Amino acid sequence: MRKNPAIWIIVFSAALLLSSCAYTKIGKINAEPTRFRDQTVRVEGRVTNSFGALSVGGYQVEDETGKIFVLSNRGVPSSGSKVVVSGTVMEGVTVMGRSFGTAIKEQEHRVRGQ
Repeated sequence: MRKNPAIWIIVFSAALLLSSCAYTKIGKINAEPTRFRDQTVRVEGRVTNSFGALSVGGYQVEDETGKIFVLSNRGVPSSGSKVVVSGTVMEGVTVMGRSFGTAIKEQEHRVRGQ
């Protein structure tokens, strides 16, 4: 039986697409921040706290495993919004004199509703 290389390309492409859509649990990032430092992650959760002005600010996202602070220069979603956030993990973040420990520097966020 002859193997078709097109099938393998399709299977590999599908696996790559599915793995890129995976979300990282916030608890996992908080448990091992050095493992995720300077890496791009995607998290999904609800905004529990937000502040900002002129499209710059920050907000806290919570999933079932924990909370993490997100720094944004693309606008801040309102509290209660469900969001998907992509960004780079940073450690030792201090904003306006307040320490947040581990945070995500946002590259993009999408609001999925209230």
